[in-house]
Amino acid sequence: MTLISRVLGLVRDVVIATLVGAGINADVYLFANRIPNFLRRLFAEGAFAQAFVPVLSEVKEKHGDDEVRILVAKVAGTLGVIVTLLTLFAVIASPLVVMIFGTGWFIDSLNGDSERFELASLLLKITFPYLFFITFVALAGAVLNTYNRFAVAAFTPVFLNIAIILCAVTLTDKFSQPAYALAIGVFVGGLVQFLFQIPFLYKSKLLVKPVWGWNDEYVRRIRLLMLPAILGVSVHQLNALVDTVIASFLQKGSISWLYYADRLIEFPLGLFGIGIATVILPSLSRLHATDNLDKFQNTMDWAVRFVLLMAFPAMAGLIILGPLIIEVLYLHGEFKATDATQVYWAVVAYGSGLMSYMSVKVLAPGYFSRQDTKTPVRIGIIAMLSNIVFNFMLAPFYGYVGLAVATAMSATLNAVLLYKGLHEDGVYRLSKETMIWISKLCLATIVMSSALWYLYLGYSSQMENLTQSIFFMFVLIAVAVLCYFACLLVMGVRPRHLKSQ
Repeated sequence: MTLISRVLGLVRDVVIATLVGAGINADVYLFANRIPNFLRRLFAEGAFAQAFVPVLSEVKEKHGDDEVRILVAKVAGTLGVIVTLLTLFAVIASPLVVMIFGTGWFIDSLNGDSERFELASLLLKITFPYLFFITFVALAGAVLNTYNRFAVAAFTPVFLNIAIILCAVTLTDKFSQPAYALAIGVFVGGLVQFLFQIPFLYKSKLLVKPVWGWNDEYVRRIRLLMLPAILGVSVHQLNALVDTVIASFLQKGSISWLYYADRLIEFPLGLFGIGIATVILPSLSRLHATDNLDKFQNTMDWAVRFVLLMAFPAMAGLIILGPLIIEVLYLHGEFKATDATQVYWAVVAYGSGLMSYMSVKVLAPGYFSRQDTKTPVRIGIIAMLSNIVFNFMLAPFYGYVGLAVATAMSATLNAVLLYKGLHEDGVYRLSKETMIWISKLCLATIVMSSALWYLYLGYSSQMENLTQSIFFMFVLIAVAVLCYFACLLVMGVRPRHLKSQ
């Protein structure tokens, strides 16, 4: 289900690139979309899920379904009021929000260049209600995931991608700025996702009437866990937001180039990193609640091995095949060849941290499943401050690429410190088998990369049109998959090694 969603997400990005390219319209739309999406990671599937799922799992294991329904009602009511007020404020005061997060555009408006500032303020009024809808979508998804019903929540994002694509195709000609059609797609997509979840909650007897529960014991615990989780698990999003603010001071197109590159990185990250993290969090929470420490360690080890299995070839593939992938996906309509080159360098910079991004996703649940928030908060603060320092060190010399490099560096620091903390607490240590596993992955990736590099350099210049480039890309991907897994098979890796113990 996640794969379907991610593929449609790429289709959506192709449509966006074709319609608005990497110019002013693209920068402004992506900015107006990033703010509610950033808050979505906090109030929805990011920090909120990391705080809510462990407490919900504990209530389910110890008190049963009736108490679960009571807790869901109180959380829905409390979170709903907060998000509603935040949404109303952002819609009414959208120029203030743009002034804070798009400071460079605000300064330009004071100097007479107000196009981006004014357009961003208007688009934000349309996109921000998405936060309201997606908050309840994430709440419903977290509840269903706790009951091991993962498919519904994993499939739900498909509707957002479909809505944006349809609105882009059907409404673009009705507006002077195509960005308005994309913004309406975000609003409609959020609404459809919200409505889609309701029947499944009803069927599971988990659809309840929201009630205010700010002072409830469990709601209070979730609040206390959630605030630190913002820094513990959302560092990548916080860094991306900081990058957006700084990018508003850089050359036009910087926000768009970073976005298109980030979307390519998000494909394997979302499919494997976030996907595995979503699966293991309820399991780890249950294992901690029942004091099953050995199974806890084994589950963590399995998650690390699985994401690294995909992270190594994904990183190498994106760096080697980046120009071809960008050409096939983005180089249409308003998206120019110069934009493709700029996006590729951002892909290389972001891609260097792909293993770190994935590792953070599976290491952080090792803390939150035990309701330990202090350690990831401390680590999150260090990583975020480091990113800001790296940004100011690199951006003046390397522009938007420096921002991407800084993000990768801070993610690596974040992953190292998270593992170090788990190791010192005796919660998780890389097993000898996993160390051997990593060495095999490295060797298989080297063989795969050599084959890809040879074929790409030898035949890429012979591609004369888009059809040939698409065919060539899929051939290279097939070769990469065969080389990678053939090497692993030769080294003794078998499907049973991918099963959780």
